[in-house]
Amino acid sequence: MTSILKKEIFSFFSSVSGYLVAGVFLLVTSLFLWIIPGNLNIPFGGYASLDSLFELAPWVYLFLVPAVTMRLFSEEKKTGTMELLLTKPITDWQIVVGKYLAGVILIVCSLLPTLIFYLSVNNLAQPVGNIDHGAIFGSYIGLFLLAAVYAAIGLFTSSLSNNQVVAFVLAVVGCFLFYSGFQAMTAIPFFKQVMSFIIYLGIDEHYQSISRGIVDSRDIVYFFSVIFLFLLFTKARLKNSG
Repeated sequence: MTSILKKEIFSFFSSVSGYLVAGVFLLVTSLFLWIIPGNLNIPFGGYASLDSLFELAPWVYLFLVPAVTMRLFSEEKKTGTMELLLTKPITDWQIVVGKYLAGVILIVCSLLPTLIFYLSVNNLAQPVGNIDHGAIFGSYIGLFLLAAVYAAIGLFTSSLSNNQVVAFVLAVVGCFLFYSGFQAMTAIPFFKQVMSFIIYLGIDEHYQSISRGIVDSRDIVYFFSVIFLFLLFTKARLKNSG
């Protein structure tokens, strides 16, 4: 597993892709939070808060995370190295987890620079430091877990096709469904009777819960369950491929 992880990390950072993902995430969030006038602009809001970041980031990651994961298995299939990978003395789980962790590490690298926003907001507050540190800490945990779910979905879709564009589109659709799709389904009268259950299936309900600064074990279990489920799907797909 370690060899797979190192290989993918090296692949990310030996090309422009790894730096591009981190750069695009920081650029887009910086523009909306500090430069472009609007509801997300922190100085325009007149209130020292990072709520705008945690409102915007899930939508940015909706496209960036699939862009990271789309190549993880698709490229192996396209170049014909998938069969060689499956014959190595490592288990399918080690392959899946190794590639998944590589994607997650790149996501963390893209998230770390936003701590600059935290320090900026902390210094802008009157008095300095007068911000809800607990809610911000919880929101960072929630955003990491959300992106980790996106990565698991993206890894699975990458295992479905040797075409990276197809894998990317499927991942975006899958991530959108889990983030916002279930919530949208509750507007359909047919689902009114099971509204609370459908809302529970979506990421946003649990993301918002953690963002309030209360890390509930039920939310943590939800995120890890979805991640495990998609990693299990990916393993099953690899087994069928083999």
